Amino acid sequence: MTLVVAALASAQQQPPVKVNVLNVCKPSPDEQKELTSALSKVPGKPVFSKDYEVSRGHSTLDQSTPIPGMAPLPPGAVSAADWVRVRREFPDATLFSNVQYSFSVDATNMVETLVLRVRDPKDLMQISIEDSASTVASAAAMLSSSTPVSRVKLERFGKASVALARCSGGEGTPATDQSAFEPILHDASSIMERYRDALGARKIVTQELARLDGGSSTGAPAKTGSGSKKK
Repeated sequence: MTLVVAALASAQQQPPVKVNVLNVCKPSPDEQKELTSALSKVPGKPVFSKDYEVSRGHSTLDQSTPIPGMAPLPPGAVSAADWVRVRREFPDATLFSNVQYSFSVDATNMVETLVLRVRDPKDLMQISIEDSASTVASAAAMLSSSTPVSRVKLERFGKASVALARCSGGEGTPATDQSAFEPILHDASSIMERYRDALGARKIVTQELARLDGGSSTGAPAKTGSGSKKK
């Protein structure tokens, strides 16, 4: 009887599990307004303080280090990527505290991510903008072109995230009509373009990738990660 009571008490103490499902293909009208409002707050002509950071590295993932939400790798398979990050600080009087730009390249894809963090989060915490391309092209080629943004995400304080992503139809499934969301994706693409220029990403990324085995170490065995920081 004592064991039964203890088990029931333990079960009652377990907090309820809440699952939030994001409709990234077709956000609601209210979510569209939030996305538009957040993007409009991003400084059009950013002014940065003197503090900054540039880092680079080579990361390897195998079966022994799974990532939640990512499909497990086949037995013996190893995935690796070279990456470069640039971070700049905003002056104290601005809404955002800092911006971080990252570029990663692996055997199949190149991904650009821009993250702007709010200084005093009351509702909005950060804005994340992402685009990607196939590694058929070089990193320099991708950086010299205007790659359309593929995903915009708002992290909110105490609330579920709000996101919009480009969604293409799969085999036997028609593509989602996202024409109504093009203005949001266009604004996000413009922000990525402006901040790529403001952060000097084109020059920095190509130079830092060249230091990582000529930017071709993604297909090589794991090596000790290298990093450089400037401040």
